Amino acid sequence: MRSKIILFIALIMGGVTTFLFFNYMKQFDTAKAINDNTTEVVVASGTIFENERISPDKMKVVQLPTKGLHSQVVKSLEEVDGKYATAAIETDEPLLLHRIKDSKEEQLFVSRKVKEGYRGVSIGVDLVRSVSNLIEPEDVVDVIASETLQGEDKEKIQSRQILSDVTVLAIGRRMSEVKSDQEEYVEYTSVTLELKPADAVKLVEASEKGNIHLTVHSRINKGENEDKGSDSKE
Repeated sequence: MRSKIILFIALIMGGVTTFLFFNYMKQFDTAKAINDNTTEVVVASGTIFENERISPDKMKVVQLPTKGLHSQVVKSLEEVDGKYATAAIETDEPLLLHRIKDSKEEQLFVSRKVKEGYRGVSIGVDLVRSVSNLIEPEDVVDVIASETLQGEDKEKIQSRQILSDVTVLAIGRRMSEVKSDQEEYVEYTSVTLELKPADAVKLVEASEKGNIHLTVHSRINKGENEDKGSDSKE
């Protein structure tokens, strides 16, 4: 009798063990199937604005269904770390390679830096007129025009501020700031400014009549200057 009870208990335990084993394997196979049908994708962990530098804290990796994924989707953080967004990217939106640009890439085309409705126009400068060549791309400057007027007895120099809060797009052929002291300094003889079409004409006319000087704004108030844009003031 005792042996029958032990046998019965053993059969029950064997059945429970078998059930648990098959249940576990079923869950394992389901999880494996899910993993086989998903891909690691980089998405935005917060809103990334246009032209904003993409840093690790702005990204996260998630699993998304492989079917239907865009061919340009970013699959590793290293692909985009330190690069820039060409358009705004919303939270949890997958990052796409064609919407990411390298900082060096932007330096090749000044047209990518010019805002809609504005124009890039260059003027010749020297050490004095360019604040000793200390003006950098993205600085905000005012433009002063000087011309020589012929008086009755002698010549008279007249100077006036013709433009205010103008963004510098490039100095010489350089369109980005110097990032380290190890980068070689290159003297420049031209500055490219971002202006509305009418202001561009005003600047060219003034440069033909006389000399152009630039006065640079403090970067402490750069945020306020950017809101103002490149409007002209007489």
